[in-house]
Formats: sequence, C-alpha cells, structure tokens
Amino acid sequence: MSSESPKQALFAQFAAVAKAVAHPHRLELLEQLAQGERSVEVLADRIRVSIANASQHLQHLRRAGFIVARRDGKFVFHRLANDAVLDLLVSVRRIAEHGSAEVDRVVRSYFQNRDNLEPVSRKELVERLKAGIVTVVDVRPEDEFALGHLPGAINIPLRELEKRLAELDPGQEIVAYCRGPYCVLSYEAVAVLRARGFKIRRLEDGLPEWRAAGLPVDTGSEQKI
Repeated sequence: MSSESPKQALFAQFAAVAKAVAHPHRLELLEQLAQGERSVEVLADRIRVSIANASQHLQHLRRAGFIVARRDGKFVFHRLANDAVLDLLVSVRRIAEHGSAEVDRVVRSYFQNRDNLEPVSRKELVERLKAGIVTVVDVRPEDEFALGHLPGAINIPLRELEKRLAELDPGQEIVAYCRGPYCVLSYEAVAVLRARGFKIRRLEDGLPEWRAAGLPVDTGSEQKI
C-alpha cells in the first residue's frame, strides 16, 4: 500500500487554498478588502449579496488564510491577511488577460470602448504630483476614500460627478483612480469627463497597488471637496 508523499500532501493543500478563492463573489470580496478593513454588513452591500451569503464566503476565505477578522462589539471586521493576497489577485488577472478569450472580449467591448488611451503609470503620476501639474480624483465612495487615498487626491464619488463638474479646473489634466485596473468607476469617470471636454486619464491600477508599491497613502476625509 503506497502512502502519500510529502510533496503530494502539500499540493493537495495548495489546491484546497486555490479552491477557496475560486468564486466570483470571493474575488469581489478580496477586491473590497484590498481597499481597507470592512464589516460584513458593508461588504454584503457592496457586492450586492445577503449578509448570510457574504458571511459564508468570508468564512471560506478566512479558513484558507486569505483574510483575518476581529470583533468590535457586535460587529466583525475583516481585512486581507497580507500583501501576498494582492499579489495573487494580480497574477490571476494577468494569466486571464493572456489566456482567456472571454476576458479579452469583455475588455475590448466594455473597458476599451470607454477609454482606449494609455493609462498613467504610478511613476509618472508621482512626478506630476511633485510638479503640481495634475489633479487627482478618487471616484470611490466616501468611506473607502477615508480608509486610504493618494496624497492630495480629492474625493468625488462617481455618482456625484455630474453635479460637481464646476469644482474641476478644465485647464488642468485630471487623473482618476479607484479600486484597481478594471474598476468600472474610473472608466465611467473618464467617459463622462472626456465627453465634457476635460483632459483626463486613468491611473494604471488603484489604491491597493499604489500602497503595495510602498508609495504614501493618506487617511481621513479631509480632501473631499
């Protein structure tokens, strides 16, 4: 009778960890948690599932080591376990971009239709911020902005953008960002502002990647205008 080798045992555990993240809602939850610590209630609302459903998905992620939780009174808050989780999300995205025809179709039909210009790199944005020649707009909801945002960024959530155009200088370049490279908020913001004559581009990714690169992040809501 043959016994399982240590290597086989490890691969079985690796497969179990990979299986724990193999669900669209769990990937959405990880994207949300990459913005900062969140309660179950907020997470359920953001990904549009019931609290019970969100809790079940979070339990799978927690058991596999993707997230950690803490209790504060009657509320339970979750956060990513470490930066390796963000690395995994980036790797999955890149593999899908190169190997999935359906991913390519969605990117072409939706994302490139709204913005086919080259996004601004983190290095380029850092230089422009130092030179004071760009306005950075965070189009995420207010609570996500308060958890962390790019230095000097102003918060105009996408749902408020149409009503607050007068707050933006049409003579200065704008860089919009949100949760990550395929966050629809920044693409929609680009489409809205470009149609109204603003010079606007997207950041190449979002706040989680900016933070993971060791770049400075501010907290609080003082930059909301």
